[in-house]
Amino acid sequence: MTRICTLLIFFSALTARATFAQTDTLSLNLSQAESLFLKNNFDLLASNYEVDKAKAEIITAKLFENPTLEYENLFYNHETKKFFQTSYAYGQYAGSISQLFKLAGKRNKNIKLAQTGVKLAEYEYFDLLRTLKFELVNTFYKTYFAAQSVKVYQEQISSTDQLLKAYDVQLKMGNVAAKDVIRIKSLLINLKAEQAGLLNELEDNYKDLKLLCGINAATLIDLVLDQADHHLSADKIPYSTLLDSARANRADLKLAKTDLLYNERNLKLQKAMAIPDIEIGLSYDLKGNYPEKYTGLGLKIPIPLFSRNQGEIKKAQVGIAAADMNIKKQEALLENEVFNTYKTALRNEKLYAEIDPAFTTDFNTLISGLIKNFKARNISLIEFLDLYDAYKENTLQLNKLQFERMSTRAELNYVTGSNIFK
Repeated sequence: MTRICTLLIFFSALTARATFAQTDTLSLNLSQAESLFLKNNFDLLASNYEVDKAKAEIITAKLFENPTLEYENLFYNHETKKFFQTSYAYGQYAGSISQLFKLAGKRNKNIKLAQTGVKLAEYEYFDLLRTLKFELVNTFYKTYFAAQSVKVYQEQISSTDQLLKAYDVQLKMGNVAAKDVIRIKSLLINLKAEQAGLLNELEDNYKDLKLLCGINAATLIDLVLDQADHHLSADKIPYSTLLDSARANRADLKLAKTDLLYNERNLKLQKAMAIPDIEIGLSYDLKGNYPEKYTGLGLKIPIPLFSRNQGEIKKAQVGIAAADMNIKKQEALLENEVFNTYKTALRNEKLYAEIDPAFTTDFNTLISGLIKNFKARNISLIEFLDLYDAYKENTLQLNKLQFERMSTRAELNYVTGSNIFK
């Protein structure tokens, strides 16, 4: 009778759910996490500054060359023994002003090149946004389901600890064998070791999530998952639709195509740079030229005898070939990523669809029956512990499957550059 009373403590703990303190805890769903991410992520903010820098290049390209002003004055007149004289009788000075004019449309070509540079910076930003958003969503789901698995361990550790205390009492009374107590202790140690490893992984996930969202390191986070299931599944979306979406929306492919445009415009600019610019100047000389009070109009233009910008033109041509090859590489990478992710998503959706929604409830009912049988001594301690371990493994596998299903949905969004699954 005493043994049954002490074991009731274990069964009460077994059926209880673990609770975690929520004091000073930030409750966060995926939508809220994405809002914090867009507002606080350091990498995104830094990349946005790169766009602003590229826009500043347009301002520079639109500017005209500054005019050049030159002035020369008599320093010392040895006849009058005076400095800096400017009078017509005893002084001398000369001055000129000149302006450089760029030919062959260099200014407009520079402006177009700078505008293409802005597009490059913007696509780099959007590609970074695509990559980091996938990392955020994937980390969110990984963290959430890891936390659920930690709860499973915590419940089983608490229950097993209560069982161990009950068996210790029974061992002292001579009602149970020492080997049963050793088995329970061994199980408890294994559970705590497995939970410790999972907790280390969970803490790393929380760290990554806080960095992505710009959340203070000391803030406790309670992730909330929207339980409403997606009506759209991967098997209802044709592969061709996903591939077309990727080709139309992927920022890295747009970046590669814009890089080709940048190199093409750079080639036009470098060819224009081979044409010399002209400098026109107006000069005045008081008495150092003929006639006195000389006014002259000057023209200066380099002769393209040796340098015709051959090296930069060649570099631009090589840049076009490299950019064209990079486009082909990005297209092949895109197709492989979409195909592989689609196949993985189909496999995960099929596996998830094969699970009976009532399976978890039925399994919990089975555990309740298991407890009753153990109370009635219809099964041994070894059988009970083995079946209860199967319950733990089942719950962990379900958490893993749900994470992989949500992760591949997020990856489909990533590889297509769109929000197919919201």
